[in-house]
Amino acid sequence: MITYDNLWKTMKKKGISTYYLITYEKISRAQIQRLKKNQSITTYTLNRLCNILDCDITDILTYTKDEDTP
Repeated sequence: MITYDNLWKTMKKKGISTYYLITYEKISRAQIQRLKKNQSITTYTLNRLCNILDCDITDILTYTKDEDTP
């Protein structure tokens, strides 16, 4: 399972709000909602977030193996 909890921590640390992402960086509200619900997003969006936040992918997401996956 991929979660985006690190994204919110990184944004807070860097002083970047969802308002900024939507208004100035043109990240759609739908993408923000998908991130909040830990739903899938494109690698394009992940790349944009890394560039905007000047961070590594691990500062945005965390991977944890699903319990039911062998």
